[in-house]
Amino acid sequence: MTRPLSGTDATPFADLPAALVEEVLGQTAGVAERLLRSFSQIRDDRESLRKQLVASGLVISESSLGYPPLPTTCAADGSYAIERLLTTDLAAAAAVAVEGLTPPSEKRHWDLPRHKAFVAPEPHTEDTATVLRAVMLGEELRLATSAPHDLVMIDGTLTLPIIYFNQALNKAPDAAGLHCAKEILEHCGSYLEAYLTLLRSERSDKQYIALPKYSTRREVGTEVGWEASYDDRGMLTLLLNPGELTKPRPLEQPRDREGHITWHLNTGRLPTDVRRRASELADEIVSALGAVRVFYYKPQDWLPALRVEVSDAIASNTHRLATVVQGLKHQTATPSMLEPYPIYLADRTVKALARALPAFRQVTTQRISEQYAGAIGEVFFAMHGYRSEAGR
Repeated sequence: MTRPLSGTDATPFADLPAALVEEVLGQTAGVAERLLRSFSQIRDDRESLRKQLVASGLVISESSLGYPPLPTTCAADGSYAIERLLTTDLAAAAAVAVEGLTPPSEKRHWDLPRHKAFVAPEPHTEDTATVLRAVMLGEELRLATSAPHDLVMIDGTLTLPIIYFNQALNKAPDAAGLHCAKEILEHCGSYLEAYLTLLRSERSDKQYIALPKYSTRREVGTEVGWEASYDDRGMLTLLLNPGELTKPRPLEQPRDREGHITWHLNTGRLPTDVRRRASELADEIVSALGAVRVFYYKPQDWLPALRVEVSDAIASNTHRLATVVQGLKHQTATPSMLEPYPIYLADRTVKALARALPAFRQVTTQRISEQYAGAIGEVFFAMHGYRSEAGR
């Protein structure tokens, strides 16, 4: 969906020296030439690459899976933002769950998106972003597992939570002054339980899937024997016909030099009352990550191939896999969106948090000013924003 440009989007070069703009524009000619050669090479080799892919036996048609009833769907996403102020930081995180297009026969309906928000003043420390994004992701996972829908989508990869959680668990015990550190230490158990629920997807009426837009893993390319420079999603966007998908394959696992899988959750520094249960969950999560499967699906000709990560419980069950495929196809009904509808809507919703944070800061400043006994100028100096940091 195209939006009119406004503000700095409409004048991207306004604050740049003219000579710098000319130099960068001059270098783009070389970039375009190199990319053109690459695109042309792939186009020339497309037919042979397609034959190679089909001969490998990895490509199947959605029709071979059958056509189960359309599932109800929703998507969960999250974002965080930090306003760096003179005397403190204003930290905010939000997670939302948004319902997809409702099947014609479905009577149930979510009236409003579900959400969870966290806002707190934090002392100046470099660990705030690391811990805050783990809180964001934990709440996102809890929303996903509480959704009553048949197909629940996560915007991102199934491996991202273990990375974010491990980083936060390493930092939070030493950051007792952070409100977000207290939040993750308090809710760590429920965050890990929600994560494990997604990874296992044991209930046959609940299909949890992850849809990363970007990934460096090359499960298909490695198996077929493509060049290392060929990206799986980019290549399969060109090679798959609408309605085709690849057979689920094991997710590439990170390994050390000895070949051992390196997933890790440091639960050793958690409070004693939660450490034992968290350690048990950590072991189960690492084990469940070994059973994650990946497939690519091209539902429509106007869409890039979707990278879909699921548990082996879904990938090995034809009916459950067909439910995922039919749900994705139903949620990609318009060329104006290059991703499933609920993922698009959840993404648009959470991205608004970073844009809205300065407004929240202004409201906070006004409320402080109304009750502050000293000079008002001191309040405005203290609450002056120097820069913002945001992420998802």
